[in-house]
Amino acid sequence: MDVLILVLLVACGLWVLRSTEQRRRIALLGRSLGQYQIETLMETLTQGYLRALGESDPERRQQILNMLNSAEQSVALQFGSFATECARLDEAQTRVSKLSVALPFADRLFPQATFDVRKAFSIHARGLAQAASNELGRSARDKAFTMSAELLLMQHTCHWFCRSLTTASARTLMRHQTPYAQLVDSVAPATRRDYEALLRG
Repeated sequence: MDVLILVLLVACGLWVLRSTEQRRRIALLGRSLGQYQIETLMETLTQGYLRALGESDPERRQQILNMLNSAEQSVALQFGSFATECARLDEAQTRVSKLSVALPFADRLFPQATFDVRKAFSIHARGLAQAASNELGRSARDKAFTMSAELLLMQHTCHWFCRSLTTASARTLMRHQTPYAQLVDSVAPATRRDYEALLRG
């Protein structure tokens, strides 16, 4: 019985520590994101893309996609500013554990199994800017797919920073019916290359 009580106390202690750390990360991200309309723009684009792809008339589909150009440019510019702002944060605040589950102080206990979210945000900012300006010269439909993937992978990184890899991937699958691996495969080649290199490093 004493062992069981000890185990319960340790489990409760770990839960409190993990919750406190997650609240700190959420507050840190929230303070920076609160200055922007990134979430609102992302919702506008996601709904717009779904509406466009549901159109059977190619001309009408193109019109809807064209109307989303300004929102694409805005979200790319705003996320670029956000990434620049985050780059000024102390690295001690921005290390993210690559472990599947959230453990308190994992970024300090296992520093080799971490990455710097500031670098990930920089990668996402470049990917969004390139997708919005259509540097690859893709069709409007393919551009929409790429932009969607860039946005969802960026959102996945935000959730990963605040919670854990497992939670972020589960949220992406539940909300967008898209597995994490498919997201990584769907972004632009330069984003995928830099993102995977960051996680390997």
